[in-house]
Amino acid sequence: MKTTLSVIKADVGGMVGHSSIHHDLVHCAEDALESAKKSGLLADYRVQWVGDDIGLVMTHHKGEENEDIHRLAWETFEACTKEAERLHLYGAGQDLLAESFSGNVRGAGPGVAEMEFEERPSEPMLVFLADKTSPGAWNLPAYRIFADPFNSPGLVIDQAMAGGFSFEILDVKKNKMISLNAPEESYRILAFIGAVETYVIKRIRRRADGAITAVMSTDKLSLMAGKYVGKDDPAMIIWCQPGIPAGGEATNPFAFPHLVPGGMRGSHIGPPMPGSVEESNPSRFDGPPRVICAGYQIADGQLVGPLDIFRDPGFDQARKTAGKVADYMRHHGPFEPHRLPPDQMEYTTLPQIQEEVADRWVDGDGLTKEALDAQHAFQAKKKVDLE
Repeated sequence: MKTTLSVIKADVGGMVGHSSIHHDLVHCAEDALESAKKSGLLADYRVQWVGDDIGLVMTHHKGEENEDIHRLAWETFEACTKEAERLHLYGAGQDLLAESFSGNVRGAGPGVAEMEFEERPSEPMLVFLADKTSPGAWNLPAYRIFADPFNSPGLVIDQAMAGGFSFEILDVKKNKMISLNAPEESYRILAFIGAVETYVIKRIRRRADGAITAVMSTDKLSLMAGKYVGKDDPAMIIWCQPGIPAGGEATNPFAFPHLVPGGMRGSHIGPPMPGSVEESNPSRFDGPPRVICAGYQIADGQLVGPLDIFRDPGFDQARKTAGKVADYMRHHGPFEPHRLPPDQMEYTTLPQIQEEVADRWVDGDGLTKEALDAQHAFQAKKKVDLE
């Protein structure tokens, strides 16, 4: 019988702004999932959190996209929202975009990552949760884990990994998917996933047998809501060794705090800081963005753990670097590259400001549109003549 690991995540209320989660919300979620376990719906569960987000980590035998599992998650978040309202927490229920449950939480606000698999004699799994950033934050580390031999020597020395991995990439703006293979299409993969606000990795498969080795939540709240309602705060599951990257290969990329969108009002660039669950309270400028990693062994559907992976002095330097990078970026104030470019501010409050002053713009001293068109036509003709 196959086991399914479902991670469904949402922000339903923050403790002191967007900084942290109130323990009563965690207890509320645990009560709901405990009832589901006793009824036989779940095999096991854990309630994780990062920043002001709750992550429901659930094992069961019902497969991916199961309506009963998704209903359980939705109703759990609804119960937590009521608790958040009782406590007057900030943004109660902010990630619940739909009025009611309609069979699946995808597209309704919560982030979803699910993986179905046949259990092996030993089944290590890593569950990554991030706060104050977007799904594209996984692009760089996921590429390094599954396509970069300088990070993952198993790509070179493990024969079971020699066939490489297939990257399923989603264009979040057009809702189109493409599958590209590493290593031979690595440059094409990078051409897309480097644009982290447009192209995000959805799944990674082992090419030898098509097994899913990583899955990411890709839900973008602003695109679903038509306005800024909070960052997407993604989740990721990575299936570990043998024949796929080891746990250490999967965590090593997070020693480099690369720059990602997020932070204050979801409108800035900052470094994700790998940290323990206990210290995942992004209170400085709603950042730096946080990422935690919960490690589990899965035994006959039961979750053994979690191990707080980033509660490790081996990541102390990464945390120091993230702090220094955050200092450097903050000194830019409202200027790019700290602030997101205008095309990525579409769903923030910036368009309201633009609309308020729209009639105050006048023609500048630069070239007119007619002059620019003539210049472009001349350049096009010159190119043809040179050819």
